[in-house]
Amino acid sequence: MRLLHTSDWHLGRSFHRVSLLDAQAAFLDHLVATARTREVDAVLVAGDVYDRAVPPLAAVELFDRALHRLAEAGVPTVMISGNHDSARRLGVGAGLIERAGIHLRTDPAGIGTPVVLSDAHGDVALYGLPYLEPALVRERLGAARAGHEAVLAAAMDRVRADLAARPAGTRSVVLAHAFVAGGEPSDSERDITVGGVAAVPAGVFAGVDYVALGHLHGSQTVAERVRYSGSPLAYSFSEEHHRKTMWLIDLGADGAIEAAERVDCPVPRPLARIRGRLDDLLADPALDRHEDAWVEATLTDPVRPAEPMARLTARFPHALNLVFEPERTDDGPHASYAQRLRDRTDQQIAEDFVAHVRGGAGPDGAERTVLQAAFEAVRVDAAEREVAR
Repeated sequence: MRLLHTSDWHLGRSFHRVSLLDAQAAFLDHLVATARTREVDAVLVAGDVYDRAVPPLAAVELFDRALHRLAEAGVPTVMISGNHDSARRLGVGAGLIERAGIHLRTDPAGIGTPVVLSDAHGDVALYGLPYLEPALVRERLGAARAGHEAVLAAAMDRVRADLAARPAGTRSVVLAHAFVAGGEPSDSERDITVGGVAAVPAGVFAGVDYVALGHLHGSQTVAERVRYSGSPLAYSFSEEHHRKTMWLIDLGADGAIEAAERVDCPVPRPLARIRGRLDDLLADPALDRHEDAWVEATLTDPVRPAEPMARLTARFPHALNLVFEPERTDDGPHASYAQRLRDRTDQQIAEDFVAHVRGGAGPDGAERTVLQAAFEAVRVDAAEREVAR
């Protein structure tokens, strides 16, 4: 059985205020064409269909057109909700849409009920695990404790129990939206940390033939049977060197991965990060290749130049972002606020603030627990508000 694995469309998202709707439409054209020309048996969409819980109308229309075209092509499609999606909104009409071969899996209650497709070698059971917010699904799934690993383990117990009751030789595929240990993140994914731990071990998915993952935006292989497709478009400059692709997976008669091919996605415009003094960036002939790219420029001038963006766009008309990092040490007294906070979590920033107002004494163990609980409560409250919208 041939599977086309994709995820993290983030329909409706912009790139530094530049609309990506046309680029997203071009990707969906490419997806449907690939499904047709490569004779795909099923399309797998592993979450984050939209970029936010209440997407703009143009994004909804784009999604609607994509569903109609996949249904017209006769290609069964299984998709799950991700942490950016409103599961309830995405799942509206799922029962009716399923009649057209589009299977939306957004409710945790349906984790153990697969979409069953067949080929010449028998059945393939495809299980959709929507993004599981631990605080909201722990009791429903009977997880032993809070946390991503615990709720995913409970979900996979349901998958394995259903699979065990099926005829011998039934092949299995799981779609999941999670941060699996060994994956390489980028700057454009929303944090899903729970209790300071976001990553779950790949072993939690043991016992199935293929795991189609979403959430991380770089295409990568965590294990032979566990893969991220990555996002079809770059959504931050940290993805400058990503090769944006979908996975074309051939699942053999015995469940073996007979072939795994990366299918390139259309690139609307290349990304480039350049760094140096403004005058040098404007004169360097080696940067000619970036003149048609979306550019992020880090200026290292000791004194901020006059009208830097206007001067930069004279050479790089698609420059989108300016960063100022004067030629000093980051930890010096003149380091910018952004430099001092780079790569620090909210918890670490809060602990630094406590140390600052106390004159050097940071929080003790009990106080760290209180801070962690406060941040967790805020994150869970935000998730509950999205569900209730």
